[in-house]
Amino acid sequence: MTKGKESKPHIGIFGRRNNGKSSLINVLAGQEIAIVSDFAGTTTDPVKKSIEIAGLGPCVLVDTAGIDDTGELGQKRIASTIKALKTIDLAILVITGNSLGDPENELISKFEKQGVPYFIIINKNDIINVNDTEREKLKTQTRVPVVSFSTVLNPDKEQVVSVMRELIPESAYRSTSLIGDVVRYGDVVLLITPIDIEAPEGRLILPQVQTIRDALDNDCICVVCKEREVDMVISKLQPRPALAITDSQIFLKADASIPPDIPLTSFSIILARQKGDFQNYLKGTPKIGELKDGDRVLILESCTHHVSCDDIGRTKIPRWLSNYSGKKLDYEVVSGLNDLPRDIHEYALVIQCGGCVLTRKQLLNRLKPAVDAGIPVTNYGMAIAWVHGIYQRAVAPFIQVDNNSVNYL
Repeated sequence: MTKGKESKPHIGIFGRRNNGKSSLINVLAGQEIAIVSDFAGTTTDPVKKSIEIAGLGPCVLVDTAGIDDTGELGQKRIASTIKALKTIDLAILVITGNSLGDPENELISKFEKQGVPYFIIINKNDIINVNDTEREKLKTQTRVPVVSFSTVLNPDKEQVVSVMRELIPESAYRSTSLIGDVVRYGDVVLLITPIDIEAPEGRLILPQVQTIRDALDNDCICVVCKEREVDMVISKLQPRPALAITDSQIFLKADASIPPDIPLTSFSIILARQKGDFQNYLKGTPKIGELKDGDRVLILESCTHHVSCDDIGRTKIPRWLSNYSGKKLDYEVVSGLNDLPRDIHEYALVIQCGGCVLTRKQLLNRLKPAVDAGIPVTNYGMAIAWVHGIYQRAVAPFIQVDNNSVNYL
């Protein structure tokens, strides 16, 4: 399964082999997008499909392998199914009959541990009829909605979608504004976007595009320029910008060019606040100053891209961090949502990219092992601001507007 490429709500379909998971996906999607067979184990690895669901908008349905698979290969398939939970915003447990066995109970335990809301569909109701009394008993046992369903006999799709709309967290499909609470109607927002070797041909990178759209949605005026033109823009622009946002790589240039009375931050930092673990970033970033010789730093690069010779995560951040700390540090970079090469406790610091291609749930789950283990976590932009000595300025626009702000600085 290609993970972390769509920042839409992810809805996982779980259950034993041949319980009709793939058939359910086809019914919900209104088309045959999953292979259906009477042979158990047709679905081998989690498979994603984007669909539109009324009331939720664009979603990603994730078809998973059976939780009762057998053999060595089967155990690997089950492991892939469990791993998919880290990307799921809502789970649907598909059963047949009126009882839960060990595989279902173990899966429910994992739902609860991961904080994934779920409900149960009793499928194949045209073959194994479950009466209202039995369904209510199962509902009382699990304390979640239980829906009787048949993918063959007059499938009540709306009943299932209604429960999905009820249970899926609002945060999974309704994004908060990037800068809406730090700007006002008519404000000028200055975006500094370098066009260098890492810039994609003929377009801007996703965080820049998202910020432009968010500024426009908040009735602001966007002014976009490269770093070479910043001084000229500042000297001529009226009214003055209410906020300047820069690519983190040129923080020093932006800090020197943007007058102190104009708030300055970076694309990576506004993403960190929108969908990252911002409070833990604020707590973890100062720990950069406590790094020691031999410490291992984990760099989480959520997207996959062409690696240039001066890559931000693989080259620039390690160079800046080593120069700032004066210590001999070891660096490991993990792309996408791949497994870590070692136990999280072996790292002294975790640096997460902006996560523009991840859902908030995926990003928080990515960081959770480090947070639970007490390992400091930070973000590309916040770490860069810290080592360049402009951290307080870079986070100040957001600290000032947080109602429950804590003095992290």
